[in-house]
Amino acid sequence: MGRTKIVGLFMALALVFGMVLTAGTPGSYAKDTTTPAYVAGELLIQYRENATDADKANVRNKVNGAKAENIRSKGNGKGDLELTVVGGDAVVLAAQLAKDPAVEFAEPNWIYTTGATSTDPYFTNGSLWGMQGGNGSNASAAWAAGKTGSATVYVGIIDEGIQLTHPDLAGQVWVNPFDAADGIDNDGNGYVDDINGWDFDGNNNTIYDGGTRGSLDDHGTHVAGTIGGKANTQGVVGVNWNVTMISGKFLGRRGGTTANAVKAVDYFTNLKTRHGLNIVATNNSWGGGGYSQALFDAVSRANNANILFVAAAGNSGTNNDTTASYPANYDLPNVIAVAAIDKNGALASFSQYGKVTVDIGAPGVAINSTTAYNGYSSYNGTSMATPHVTGAVALYAASNPGRSAAQIKSAILSSAVPTASLNGKTVTGGRLDAFAALSK
Repeated sequence: MGRTKIVGLFMALALVFGMVLTAGTPGSYAKDTTTPAYVAGELLIQYRENATDADKANVRNKVNGAKAENIRSKGNGKGDLELTVVGGDAVVLAAQLAKDPAVEFAEPNWIYTTGATSTDPYFTNGSLWGMQGGNGSNASAAWAAGKTGSATVYVGIIDEGIQLTHPDLAGQVWVNPFDAADGIDNDGNGYVDDINGWDFDGNNNTIYDGGTRGSLDDHGTHVAGTIGGKANTQGVVGVNWNVTMISGKFLGRRGGTTANAVKAVDYFTNLKTRHGLNIVATNNSWGGGGYSQALFDAVSRANNANILFVAAAGNSGTNNDTTASYPANYDLPNVIAVAAIDKNGALASFSQYGKVTVDIGAPGVAINSTTAYNGYSSYNGTSMATPHVTGAVALYAASNPGRSAAQIKSAILSSAVPTASLNGKTVTGGRLDAFAALSK
């Protein structure tokens, strides 16, 4: 299906958690009236495969820069992808490097944020409309038919972290059998003791850091509860009662960067290609920044590994066909972009949409799920709609083992229920039906 790929600079999504944006020293956050937020004084530089060390040194000299981190090593027809600290404005310097023969591309290290707003700090029993029939995901009909998921199906959650000890999530989060907690990188993937995943923001193996309610790890935990909250007679339940979730934490208190998003996406691709884990999808309830070739390439590598990339359409209420929103707008076969609807089937007032670029609608208003400190909260956002779709992907994969990413995506989209508010606003013109997808 066609999508619009617009390369350029676009306004960022509305910032949800009060991000501080200041220009100046490397590591601070910069924003002006014409560009989305990016990390001041940092560039992502993709070198060409034949670039020598002398070429790289010359490139760094041009921007008064120094290598900060190697994001991805040379291979598959590309050179190193490097994070470089530079002595000037990243947008201006990226343009200056565009014609350098050693550089494939250079771009700012964009900032991404979550897309949720709290409407009720506590869970209200019996309000999981998003799991029901009507305008919900109809997951309850699948459960009634004995389709409740499988722990052999894996989902990556690229987000904040997850409270893996939450009563509704305990036992649902992956425990790495390839890397014991012994201070050694036993599986050689570059991440020591990545027991439940990895914190790319903090560069450590702790996927849950707690924090004040509504700030750190609430969002990732909320997403996880919608995908895979277990049936245990308390709290909430997810689309899947059985599933294995892996944390790729890259969002911290001030959002997340392109560099860390690339590492998170590649982490799941590596797990699947290296170990054969049945990772069927990653959930991406975040957005912001301009077009990133580095992130596009990472999502493309995931596509080659047969991993779906389910992405939030965004919360600015705008048309993604005319004003692109990333990563939802990436023109790749594995991307499923998700809009939000309310319990009456109406397109949420905040939800972004697009007849060509947004695929399907799902419940995203007054969605109750798990949050940090064993809590429950109700959030609004395309962030909440996205895990309903990711959950449906995992539910389908559990009942249809061996299906490709393309087949799973086709099943989810072809079973969408025609919905008036989504007609002309999404590719399918309809909303998610997790039960109907199972028969495809």
